[in-house]
Amino acid sequence: MTCQEGFTLLELMIVVALILVLAAIAIPCLTDSKISANEASAVASIRTISTAEVTYQSAYGGYAESLANLGGAEPCAKSAETACLLDQSLAGGTKSGYRFAAAGANPSGGLDTATPSAQRPRCSTGPASACSARRTRM
Repeated sequence: MTCQEGFTLLELMIVVALILVLAAIAIPCLTDSKISANEASAVASIRTISTAEVTYQSAYGGYAESLANLGGAEPCAKSAETACLLDQSLAGGTKSGYRFAAAGANPSGGLDTATPSAQRPRCSTGPASACSARRTRM
């Protein structure tokens, strides 16, 4: 009789089954990590937008009408239309699977408002929405 070297079909099937079991355990953990990372990014972006709105308000006397007014294409020239306070991706309104918006107003009654918000698109990860509101009496 000759001696054959190698693995039997049963041994290979057991190894494949073990790999599948480990993958079934690991994949949900990775998905949860991605959800947490996207949530943290959305919250940090809302804070960044809020800070940019306050900086814009102190520089130009009112809150920006949209996110585009807080950003600007490189090279950026500072003005009320392009304040150069946000990076291009956030000023464009989309980052980390979230759509961002900022509605600013400077009504004649002396009440300035800025409301940054983040909305999660359908079939994405993270909470449905987040927002921040700041009102200042002048």
